[in-house]
Amino acid sequence: MQAHEIDYKIYGEEMQYVEIELDPQEIVVAEAGSFMMMDNGIKMETIFGDGSKQQSGLFDKLLSAGKRVLTGESLFMTAYLNQNSGKSRVSFAAPYPGKIIALDLTQYGGKFICQKDSFLCAAKGVSIGIEFSKKLGRGLFGGEGFIMQKLEGDGMVFVHSGGTLAKKELASGEVLKVDTGCIVGFTKDVDYDIEFIGGIKNSIFGGEGLFFATLRGPGTVYVQSLPFSRLADRIIASAPRNGGSSREEGSLLGGLGRMIDGDNSF
Repeated sequence: MQAHEIDYKIYGEEMQYVEIELDPQEIVVAEAGSFMMMDNGIKMETIFGDGSKQQSGLFDKLLSAGKRVLTGESLFMTAYLNQNSGKSRVSFAAPYPGKIIALDLTQYGGKFICQKDSFLCAAKGVSIGIEFSKKLGRGLFGGEGFIMQKLEGDGMVFVHSGGTLAKKELASGEVLKVDTGCIVGFTKDVDYDIEFIGGIKNSIFGGEGLFFATLRGPGTVYVQSLPFSRLADRIIASAPRNGGSSREEGSLLGGLGRMIDGDNSF
């Protein structure tokens, strides 16, 4: 194997974290901001690019880092090296409610394609790049699903999904239509494209966007019920505007609720 062999355990139900068990000199790499806790004796080091063994020179490292910038990620990642003589543990937390998915790339032909913000951490040696769309429709209308990350290698990777997770096994030629933001990832043999919903009423009044993704098997697809963009939109829509009350607080029910709580400030 090229990637380090790591053991793990996932804790929690709605707000999960993954605990990685490292043998001496083993390394796990993670996105900045996902670190939770670690044993004494583990060394943290900021690395340029993804730290995969495929990066043999400066040009390869610059290319890897440049690809990460295109996906909206940092130029740098953090590597965690176990310098102890025995096993040590380091944990990484999910950024918002959902599920952490553990993927052994050897079971998926050495490649998995995922949303650009779903990657959490991986064994050192796994290459974290971008999957460019070769079709114009995806580029113009793909939205969140346009630039995908590709995880390549033979090690363990961990990705995060929002809300409830659905795993779909598609037979050859079977098609699944998904909101672009609800895609977590899929295996390399799945054909991915963007399709126009159609119909004037659907386009103007549907409220679901003009396009959705079509995923054609064979392969495995992971779908999330709560994309972070959808969660953020709901929070922004409910936030107070110009120092005033939120939309819910301005309703009759909101006023009655404050009266019951003894709040006479309205």
